[in-house]
Amino acid sequence: MREQYVELPRDNNRGAIIRLFGVILLILGVLNTMLSWRGGFEVLPFHAALIVTGLLLCLIGTIRRQNRS
Repeated sequence: MREQYVELPRDNNRGAIIRLFGVILLILGVLNTMLSWRGGFEVLPFHAALIVTGLLLCLIGTIRRQNRS
């Protein structure tokens, strides 16, 4: 008898770490912004940069997850 091996599709975890890092940066940026705003301090451009960087990394991770190779 000849054995046949069927390759099962693996889970597509590509881009998961990048998206996770993006979500962490996004949460940190939002928390810093809210705490600075609530405390009466100036909202620094660094906080906005954290938010934008987090959004970009989430987008890159999502794109990498969709591209299956």
